[in-house]
Amino acid sequence: MLVVKKFGGTSVANKERIFNVAKRCIEDYKKGNQVVVVLSAMGKQTDVLLDMARDINPKASRREMDMLLTTGEQTSVALMAMAMDSLGVPAISLNAFQVAMHTTADYSNAKLKRIDTERIYNELENRRIVIITGFQGIDKYDNYTTLGRGGSDTTAVALAAALHADACEIYTDVDGVYTADPRVVPKARKLEVVTYDEMLELASLGAGVLHNRSVEMAKKYDVQLVVRSSLNNNEGTIVKEDTKMEKMLVSGVATDKNVVQISVEGLENKPGVAFKLFQHLANHNVNVDMILQSVEHSGKQDISFTVTEEDADVAIETIDRHAESSLKCDQVNVTRDVAKVSVVGAGMMTHPGVAAKMFEALYDCGVNIRQISTSEIRVTVLIDEKYTEAAAQAVHEKFSLD
Repeated sequence: MLVVKKFGGTSVANKERIFNVAKRCIEDYKKGNQVVVVLSAMGKQTDVLLDMARDINPKASRREMDMLLTTGEQTSVALMAMAMDSLGVPAISLNAFQVAMHTTADYSNAKLKRIDTERIYNELENRRIVIITGFQGIDKYDNYTTLGRGGSDTTAVALAAALHADACEIYTDVDGVYTADPRVVPKARKLEVVTYDEMLELASLGAGVLHNRSVEMAKKYDVQLVVRSSLNNNEGTIVKEDTKMEKMLVSGVATDKNVVQISVEGLENKPGVAFKLFQHLANHNVNVDMILQSVEHSGKQDISFTVTEEDADVAIETIDRHAESSLKCDQVNVTRDVAKVSVVGAGMMTHPGVAAKMFEALYDCGVNIRQISTSEIRVTVLIDEKYTEAAAQAVHEKFSLD
């Protein structure tokens, strides 16, 4: 049996936790399994490297930033191999270049193209535990690249797919996927099973357990995931394709405070205006969410949408640059103190009234809705940030997820 195990930064934050992970991996190894381990950088190491870079050059190129940040994972895997060796088990650490893990040349947000598996298989056949750097790859010019936020999850799933692994286990500092963030909703409970589609929505909407790109890849290659804690032996949450069982109406409530609302007001009400607006944003790699277009008023219209905090300044600068020329808008309003609250559930496709029930919960606790967005298995509302916790708790209770 070939097992891929991924451990996040908190799981390898210090010597004690490194040895804890080493022992967990060795348990599987001693059962006769082939073990591949994917690691993130230790604890806050990536933040430390980012601070160092900003101190030296606030405008450092993405290429050099990737060169710097990849050292975090290389430190983790080397120390882990040393820990396993000290425990009497043969292990070898490999970085993205040594594997090799081929990516696009999009620094800081590269996409995996293919993985050379020969070196990994050779090491496994020699009965070594193979420890691989997460979050990174190499482009066609042999430059290091990074896969963006949550990239180690994507590395693990990609390896599981390429190696045809029998299991892919994602270890974190929580026991699994919960019906809500326990820090926001204390009564949240752990889910035993969640579908790829539900997990993808939850991940995209702020649930920090798995990165959405890793879930997309798991669904594409049918890689069944198990999310569990590295700090205990509790059973985790299985993420897999739709089951034949009756689906829960709502599986979870997600919250996201990393949101900025931008309203472009007084746009001409004619074909092509929305295209121009969002094309300008796409040209600057700004991801847009929750789009709302108003009804016509005096030949004009307003378009509101949300972006992440990280993209907000670029989005605002881009719109301001084109406001008087191609967009011909009257003004741009920016609201930063907002948050998204969402309900997600595959059962929503066959059960009407979910939105009404959610809105009733928000009404009961006095929360006003700024904007609404839906899909087949999701309803998302934009609200004032100060009401996030109260809204999430009210919605969670309304759908009896406690």
